[in-house]
Amino acid sequence: MTESASKVLTDPKVSKAPVDINIDSIVVDISFHPARDAIAAGTIDGEVKIYSYSVHATNHELMTLDHHKKSCRALCFSEDGTLLFSASKDKSLQVVDMNTGSVTSKMMNAHKSPIYSLLVIDNYLIATGDDDGYFKLWDYRRETAIMEAKNSEEFISDLTTNSEKKVVLATSGEGTLTAFNIRAKRMELQSELFESEFLSMAVVKNENKVAVGTGEGAINIFNWGEWGNISDRFPGHPMSIDSMVAISDDIICTGSMDGVIRAVHVLPNRFLGIVGNHDEFPVENMSLSKDGKLLASCSHDQKIKFWNISCLDDIEEDPNVKPKHKNKKKKLASTRQADFFAGLAD
Repeated sequence: MTESASKVLTDPKVSKAPVDINIDSIVVDISFHPARDAIAAGTIDGEVKIYSYSVHATNHELMTLDHHKKSCRALCFSEDGTLLFSASKDKSLQVVDMNTGSVTSKMMNAHKSPIYSLLVIDNYLIATGDDDGYFKLWDYRRETAIMEAKNSEEFISDLTTNSEKKVVLATSGEGTLTAFNIRAKRMELQSELFESEFLSMAVVKNENKVAVGTGEGAINIFNWGEWGNISDRFPGHPMSIDSMVAISDDIICTGSMDGVIRAVHVLPNRFLGIVGNHDEFPVENMSLSKDGKLLASCSHDQKIKFWNISCLDDIEEDPNVKPKHKNKKKKLASTRQADFFAGLAD
């Protein structure tokens, strides 16, 4: 064991996380189970794999599904975890019963173009977006779309909603944010066209703000309900922000094209430090565990990595105190887990 690994092992500030899960294909999306210590992974080959994970034991593959013919681009569990929804480049939207592992619903030509994004809204409603800018709302029990709209010319990169679940937001590669009123089944408002792609988003600040990650590495911030233009902007990422997860009301984690996962405080806007990295491979997607203590990430390195983000629990930022620029490159306690296992390999 190296000296650095020994220091990590004895450091009381280091919280444990499961070891990496190695997969024989590029992982495109991941989703934590809402009730069990399990995680689903969609691969570029179209397979969906379910793994158990543990800090104290070995991770195990529980199930492999091959119901998609092409890349599984997006997946998400139902609120109770009994169903897994998955969407694919093969244009299909499918529903798997997690108790049996069987496909219970198939929408084989859910879109005319490959599906890019997926959002589980409640027990019955799900939303999807495709490569050509089409948005669809589904009641999966009917296996048919109950709303369809095309208000974007480029791919629908991300979808989200708030606890009221009246409005679904869609970001697009053309550089717009579109709000859909899913109760009235109509487009409510679309932002002005921005110069950079809109790639990811997260709802923060007691659901009063929406942070949007862009292709130029800036975070654009919208007021909830005021979708025409941004209220604030925070540049600073060196490359595109391809994924984003809200950790708390004030803190988000961003996954960037440079392979780095960063913790960012929103309003006041400042970098808190580096959560982890995928060795310069772009961070495809991230997911937050049921207890909010673990962040999982996937990349082209064919790994699911876990980061214990307990170190972010007690962070409070004073808007009257000038931010520390060194925090942008500061390694948080979550990164020391990876250093420890690297030390063992040495």
